[in-house]
Amino acid sequence: MTDPTLGTFGVFGLFEQWKQLTAAQLRDIEALGYGAIWGGGSPPADLGWAQSVLEVTENLKVATGIVNIWSSAAGPVAESFHRVEAAHPGRFLLGIGAGHPELIAEYKKPYDALNEYLDKLDEYGVPRHQRVVAALGPQVLKLAARRSAGAHPYLTTPEHTARARALIGPDAFIAPEHKVVLTTDAAQARAVGRDHLGAYLKGTNYVNNWKRLGFTDSDVAAPGSDALIDALVAYGSTDAIAGRLKEHLAAGANHIPVQILTDPDELVPALAELAGPLGVS
Repeated sequence: MTDPTLGTFGVFGLFEQWKQLTAAQLRDIEALGYGAIWGGGSPPADLGWAQSVLEVTENLKVATGIVNIWSSAAGPVAESFHRVEAAHPGRFLLGIGAGHPELIAEYKKPYDALNEYLDKLDEYGVPRHQRVVAALGPQVLKLAARRSAGAHPYLTTPEHTARARALIGPDAFIAPEHKVVLTTDAAQARAVGRDHLGAYLKGTNYVNNWKRLGFTDSDVAAPGSDALIDALVAYGSTDAIAGRLKEHLAAGANHIPVQILTDPDELVPALAELAGPLGVS
């Protein structure tokens, strides 16, 4: 299996968040047993934040989730990849994606744009096994499997993971992100989830994917139905949260980047609470 070997569970957060954490906090995440840190929010081509994380840890991997192909050209990204790889061999995974069509003036068909970007990464020598593609729909999932290590779906469910695995076969890597709120209070968890997901309810790529999974127009209309929020945000006891995340593994995922919706200063304690039930410690 083409697998970047990130361990079973990683930690997802905006790349700016990782710049706020101290070296000690990053080492604590590594010591807890999480295999990788994922940086979202369209990190810039420089990838300096990733190198900073790698410099203060020993074995923790770093992945981008994702570098936006519209705002970061393939040439500078490839140059940064090779710099990071030279300094920390085998510890960096380049995730790329087409982002939100509503935010891109020059947006064109994502499949074609991703294909062209991957052509350039080939030209610049970024290895297939050290890159993944943000993928939701069938065609981009197939592209991810064919031209990279595999897919990094965002804001999906275990049902989507199962469909993706069936579609792209046993050898591709799948790393679906899933959100967590550490509370047993359903109303509180849903409120936090809705606050975080508001912008995504305006994204046609996410809305279309949720509809493919069986959610209705009323489910995906702002502020999102309870059923939609509950599917995308795990909450409850730590055992219940771990059980929900492990549904992705049962569905065929290789690695799960867990996004805990909390303040940066509370992240490490939250990860420590989950470590035992997840079996990473």
